[in-house]
Amino acid sequence: MISPTILKPGDTITIVSTARKVLKTDLKQAISLLNEWGLKVVLGKTIEAEENQFAGNEALRTSDFQQMLDNPEVKAIWCAKGGYGTVRIIDQLNFSEFKKHPKWIIGYSDITVLHSHIHNFGIETLQAQMPVGIETKTEVSRTSIKTVLFGEEYSIEIPSEKKNRVGKVSGKIVGGNLSILYSLCGSPSAINTDNKILFIEDLDEYLYHIDRMLQNLKRNGLFDNLKGLIVGGMTEMNDNEIPFGKTVHEIILEVCEGYDFPIAFDFPAGHIKDNRALVFGREVSLEIDNTNVTLKFNNN
Repeated sequence: MISPTILKPGDTITIVSTARKVLKTDLKQAISLLNEWGLKVVLGKTIEAEENQFAGNEALRTSDFQQMLDNPEVKAIWCAKGGYGTVRIIDQLNFSEFKKHPKWIIGYSDITVLHSHIHNFGIETLQAQMPVGIETKTEVSRTSIKTVLFGEEYSIEIPSEKKNRVGKVSGKIVGGNLSILYSLCGSPSAINTDNKILFIEDLDEYLYHIDRMLQNLKRNGLFDNLKGLIVGGMTEMNDNEIPFGKTVHEIILEVCEGYDFPIAFDFPAGHIKDNRALVFGREVSLEIDNTNVTLKFNNN
């Protein structure tokens, strides 16, 4: 995998929106944080743009992102907000210049479209908290972004959950939002999980739909040669009046019966307060025992 260039003070990072509309006032804390890190901030034309729920029409969102992809002065693109909309522009983007000169693409949730698409180019991306609402997240959520962008050693260690499946594996980490990964199956942006470690998270879904999506991933072979599974925040799950009958953990364990890969639940990433950065495409070592879960990212 190719890792984008490490950032240094004085470098330029841009904030754009590929999905929901964003006000400049919503970015105040993120801009201040980037300035503290010594980075120059350029806002895209999609900031303050509006077409219904989107940050401008598809032509604007495409051209804004394309301009930042092709601009050699921009070393990282931080997607301002998720929601929905990135999939509507992905096929209009030209990644030819980006492949020659990779730069960090940062975000999560709806930005899983970009992570999955770009992973198939053999280039790393950064799943991490977006600018909107970053002040509501933990300090380690914020510092984890800087740690990766500036090329420092990075690992995550948390207490182990009782439902975890123990094991020690290594491989490239991929994944993102479960709903997005499910929606990309069968498309040119579909994720490749062969001999990799898969991370999933989601928000505000019905339990039966979690089961439906996981069954779809299973039927598409995404678990067949998987090295390990990391489950982040499964936040604000819903149930019908007639209960589905299983918790989200139980649904995942049932779908994964017959596979022997280790599984870590309640990992600090996703739509939760403690949303730590994950370098998708990077080789990692994952160790799960009855006491701790340790995820270590290998520096390239």
